[in-house]
Amino acid sequence: MFNKSVLKGRGAQRNVHNRFFELSHEQRDDFLEFCSKEGETPDNNKTKYLPVFPKTIVNKVKSPDVGMAYSMNMYQGCEHGCIYCYARNSHEFWGYSAGLDFERRILVKKDAPKLLEAFIKRKTWQAYPIVMSGNTDCYQPAEKKYGLTRACLEVFLKYKHPVAIITKNALIRRDLDILKQLAQDNLIGVNISITSLSETTRRILEPRTASIKKRLETVEVLSENGIPVNVMIAPIIPSINSHEILSLAKAVSNAGALSIAHTIVRLNGAIGEIFTDWIRKTMPDRAHKVLHQIENCHGGTLNDSRFGKRMRGEGEIAKQINDLVKLARLKYFKDKQMPKLNTSLHYNHKDDQLKLF
Repeated sequence: MFNKSVLKGRGAQRNVHNRFFELSHEQRDDFLEFCSKEGETPDNNKTKYLPVFPKTIVNKVKSPDVGMAYSMNMYQGCEHGCIYCYARNSHEFWGYSAGLDFERRILVKKDAPKLLEAFIKRKTWQAYPIVMSGNTDCYQPAEKKYGLTRACLEVFLKYKHPVAIITKNALIRRDLDILKQLAQDNLIGVNISITSLSETTRRILEPRTASIKKRLETVEVLSENGIPVNVMIAPIIPSINSHEILSLAKAVSNAGALSIAHTIVRLNGAIGEIFTDWIRKTMPDRAHKVLHQIENCHGGTLNDSRFGKRMRGEGEIAKQINDLVKLARLKYFKDKQMPKLNTSLHYNHKDDQLKLF
């Protein structure tokens, strides 16, 4: 049973202590316009967009467990409100809480396109795929207002530079014209996150994301237009969406996805407290079972930070999940594969100077 007496339209149910700063999280008189289409009454705190001006935009990813070497994020914080999101912890570095602040205080890097262009024009840069949304979703609601993701895609196209995208928002279809041009030279790969086929589950896990129907349609539209799609069945949470692995794999394969990827949920940093508070309020009847099964996957704790173990877990429950994913790949993706992105066409405009001689 899902408890309906919870904060509507948000994932986290409260703010939690920031381990880096002593903050007084004052309530501001901001009002939210979302949730009406979900038939719910929103909470009384409107999302606030805050401009920030970092010196760089492309980050080197050091984790061996993540399938990317470079990432970039036009936004910090994410209005999607996914309760399990590992990126929540990064909001603490900006002086905010990983709880509600992560969903209501969105930092906007307005210079992102300019910073990206400066980065890939460097003489020392050798083209390598850069992933948009290594931390927070580049097609979250803020993108409708600021258009930074589209502007960055135009930079990638201009320089024929490979780029990958991770998103769970159907807004990506707005940029189909650019994506099709990138796909002509094998410069784009899209990763769509779909964690459940149940709208009820989707609403409580990921309250401000696109519906499951829209996400499946997005996989289909992108695939039909020659844009390769991998679906992230991630994270898999025992006793919440773990029973859907095969049905999810079949659905996304039928929609045109070329592959699937997965992780087993781990509740690192402040996320353990946020998730525990959330599940006890939203699913009190199964909270103990879910938390215990997550602990079973991580040696008795809610999080395991060891490389090689943290994404796949260990123990009986983790083995069952990983084996089901293997079976799903054999059954629905046997003759499919995501193409490797093209790094040979990258055009650096500094070379234009040589043409003067």
